[in-house]
Amino acid sequence: MTRSEFPEAATAAGAVRGRREGGLAVFRGIPYARPPVGEARFAAPRPADRWDGVREAFAFGPPPPQEAAFGAPAPAGALPAGDDWLTVNVWTPDADPAARRSVMVWIYGGAYKIGSADDPAYDAGRLARDGDLVVVTLNYRVGVEGFASIEGAPANRGLLDQVAALEWVRENITAFGGDPGRVTVFGESAGAGSIAALLTMPPARGLFRRAITQSVPGTYFSDALAADIGEALAGELGLRPTVADLAGVDPRKLPEASVALSARMREYTHRWGAVALTPTPFSPVVDGDVLPTTPWEALAAGAARDVELIAGHNRDEYRLFLMMGGLFGRVDDAMASQALAVFGPAPDAGPAYRSAFPDASAERLFELVQSDWLFRMPTLRLAEAQVAGGGRAHVYELAWSAPLDGGALGACHGLDVPLTFGVYGGLGALLIGPEPSPEAEALSARFRSAWTAFATTGDPGWAAYDTERRLVQVLDTEPAVVAYPEEASRRLWERHTFAALPLMTA
Repeated sequence: MTRSEFPEAATAAGAVRGRREGGLAVFRGIPYARPPVGEARFAAPRPADRWDGVREAFAFGPPPPQEAAFGAPAPAGALPAGDDWLTVNVWTPDADPAARRSVMVWIYGGAYKIGSADDPAYDAGRLARDGDLVVVTLNYRVGVEGFASIEGAPANRGLLDQVAALEWVRENITAFGGDPGRVTVFGESAGAGSIAALLTMPPARGLFRRAITQSVPGTYFSDALAADIGEALAGELGLRPTVADLAGVDPRKLPEASVALSARMREYTHRWGAVALTPTPFSPVVDGDVLPTTPWEALAAGAARDVELIAGHNRDEYRLFLMMGGLFGRVDDAMASQALAVFGPAPDAGPAYRSAFPDASAERLFELVQSDWLFRMPTLRLAEAQVAGGGRAHVYELAWSAPLDGGALGACHGLDVPLTFGVYGGLGALLIGPEPSPEAEALSARFRSAWTAFATTGDPGWAAYDTERRLVQVLDTEPAVVAYPEEASRRLWERHTFAALPLMTA
């Protein structure tokens, strides 16, 4: 066991040197695959090249090319230079091969088009210390690089990156004090959607024992829809959606196509349906190869029955997007009716929602149906599919309201991330504030305790879900285990099938 200020670990590609920080050994920016540039552009990830000597692992690798957060292209110089996008970072109590601690691997969200492991919100020091375990974070390709349908390239390259990173964990984590047989993947939003896909993908089988999915998006594209969106993306640059055309475009310029298309996606409503009314043209593609089928179908058939699962959502998911869109106080009955018609589970969704929620305002109905369609019902149904397939699942709902604006955002999308890590920068500072209240800190401690207990033992501290009692852990100022609290929505959606989203035809 080393207590050196600069601990070292031996990986399959070569030795690395990290730093001791806050009682942990921390290693940043370790390549798990070759840079996906040049001849490797848009290809499946390939093993990292070996190096001689000891490589310094002091700094995060550069983020994958991407647009700025839900706005414009990232300004020149905003992304660090370099092509080593595919890297991992490790926080460990000791880089001692004999330790064999449980391992947690974080997969970030960001609508499949933004995100990187160097985000201060994902600093895993507190989680690793409190749980006495090893935490790994990773970069994967997003946007056009990772998820666009491109002729001559494999689908779901971002998911293939995640598989490669998990293979790196299996092969190397022992050197950092981790146990490759006790790996838990956890992620939020697009990260949770990625994990749902990993539960389905044959190449990911056996790479993790447990999974925590926080706010699973229900959007998975059919091949036909993905191809049509890919054509529109390339068309923004006057190109075809082929490797030959797109490989010549600077990776840092390519996000401009996504920004341009996102600004006018509503024009494609007649072809793309509900997808055209979302903020992203990217999602995993059910291509029949990399991703054979949807997660709900695969789990119900028993594909992940040997993986223990936590699946949960936030009570007021869509309120974050109301704020981001400047829609608070502006949603009228016509907007609510359109949302109910587009996102609801059946042709009569409008009357059904109004009957189920008779006192709901237009804004509340607008928010409810999109919370249900995009996150709440896909998450619940993932747990139900796991149970149907012979596996075990634990379900939670975050019901604590963010302090911002007197609690107007409620338990909105993303609020669980700062509570999971106990880090209050970025979105956490916006929702909770840079100085968390004792109430926020207590709830964050409960999150971390439950997550790390699950990673270590498989038991987060509350009963597994079943379709008779439907017991759910509600995470609030006073946590409680109760019957699933969104029963009205569950009933509205119980006959809906979450299928791959189709290309609409006239």
